[in-house]
Amino acid sequence: MRTSVAEERGLSEILLVYNETAERLEQSHRRLTEEVARLHRQLDQKNRELTRKERLAALGEMAAGVAHEVRNPLGAIQLYTSMLDRDLAGMPSARKIVGRIAAAVTSLDGIVSDILAFAGNDRMQVHPVRLGEVLDEVLALAAPQRDAQRAAIHVDAGAESAVVAADDRELTRALVNLVFNALDAVGEGGAVWIRVVGAQAGFVGIVVADDGPGVPPDLTQRIFNPFFTTKETGTGLGLSIVHRIAEAHGGRIEVDRREGGGARFTLVLPREKSE
Repeated sequence: MRTSVAEERGLSEILLVYNETAERLEQSHRRLTEEVARLHRQLDQKNRELTRKERLAALGEMAAGVAHEVRNPLGAIQLYTSMLDRDLAGMPSARKIVGRIAAAVTSLDGIVSDILAFAGNDRMQVHPVRLGEVLDEVLALAAPQRDAQRAAIHVDAGAESAVVAADDRELTRALVNLVFNALDAVGEGGAVWIRVVGAQAGFVGIVVADDGPGVPPDLTQRIFNPFFTTKETGTGLGLSIVHRIAEAHGGRIEVDRREGGGARFTLVLPREKSE
């Protein structure tokens, strides 16, 4: 029995609709599969971040306890050292030894301060902060090392006028660590740049870049771990402190290579809402 032209046309239309529906279902399935995979990756990342935060919180609590216990006897040593220095006024060789003891105590006190800063037990006071005022203090602190290295620090005009929602003391501490880290990297005659870039909505990125050797790709995650350092001196807490300060503000710290060579650190913080 032959089928009519109308029946053949109807069958073709049914097959066409079927194929289109099957294709749309396949596309929907592909999109859902990709979305599920993306959500799994996001969940894994959040779990890693949570694990890191819990580990760092436990480490910070322990370190703060140790630091407080160490600081008390250090204070006593400093006091007795100053008294001994006065008593040895007529004995230059003995005072020289006392001076070395005092310098060692000062160094240890600096390490204790770094540990307490990493622990971050102080309550933050977040308010609108003009970045230019913070940078004035940062540059003043960095000036001796900059001059000793005959290095240059270039500050973009846009950075001075930017306003962020931050604790000015903690922001200063973070930028001091980033600038000193950059100066250590560039060495003699190097250059450091500070500027502000746009981040996602509601955030601003403060960039500290240098023309040093850069950060090897395999170290871009490890450099923010506490007590990790590639330098011959130092506690390895500087970038960990920056990481802690960024997270405390609801932001983050990123590192990548600077175009033209060197490292580029971006401190992402909330933008002041009035801007």
